[in-house]
Amino acid sequence: MNSYGRFAEVYDQLMEDIPYDQYVEWITKHAPATTHSKLLDVGCGTGVMLSMLLKSGYEAAGLDLSEEMLMMANTRLQTQGQQALLVCQSMDELDGFVDLDVVCIPIDSINYLQQWSQVKETLKRIYESLRKGGQLFFDVHSLYKMDTIFMDGPFTYDDGEVTYIWHTEALDTPHTVEHDMTFFVEVEEDLFERFDEQHIQRSFAVDDYVQLLREIGFTNIHVTADFNEQAPTAESERIFFHAVK
Repeated sequence: MNSYGRFAEVYDQLMEDIPYDQYVEWITKHAPATTHSKLLDVGCGTGVMLSMLLKSGYEAAGLDLSEEMLMMANTRLQTQGQQALLVCQSMDELDGFVDLDVVCIPIDSINYLQQWSQVKETLKRIYESLRKGGQLFFDVHSLYKMDTIFMDGPFTYDDGEVTYIWHTEALDTPHTVEHDMTFFVEVEEDLFERFDEQHIQRSFAVDDYVQLLREIGFTNIHVTADFNEQAPTAESERIFFHAVK
């Protein structure tokens, strides 16, 4: 998995179209925070959603593989007058959490695991970290998005301060995409700095995720799509999973 590096500096600008509020509403609808509800945000990034979850009443902690992301998350929380445990750890090595009420893996973070064994280990460790009745929420890119939409690149972005060119390429491994991104970030008027990022994501069939959740021991598994809590269609782009220990 990529640690994001310099990408952390521009991540929030590029994620402005993500409806974090809808994601938080999805979680709070099914697992409303009560006194001392413990939540872990896996792949918390720069802490945008983590901050929102704290405001919703959870005792929330954040986990991410990128130290740069966690530094920005810490700054964000301090600015908001909030506190949360932030842990630098790969999700498939999750350790040190027990009796959690809620675990979420938002915004296709789990797609950075390129091996099925890593996905399995991640969900198994999450299961072990939840209390009985604890709930898991996560989302993935659909196979349609991996195999079709991402192949419509290149994609571009320019807001005057940050410009990127985003090339995508299908790799030999099924439903695996390499993202090659070139960024130009304004450091002073009319002077831009270039840096490059490479990310690889992989997704799997909905039925494979559901079967794995069942094998691990999760129950009450619900699958929806695209932030609307409706069943996925052939052209759904983002698949959501909600399961209970």
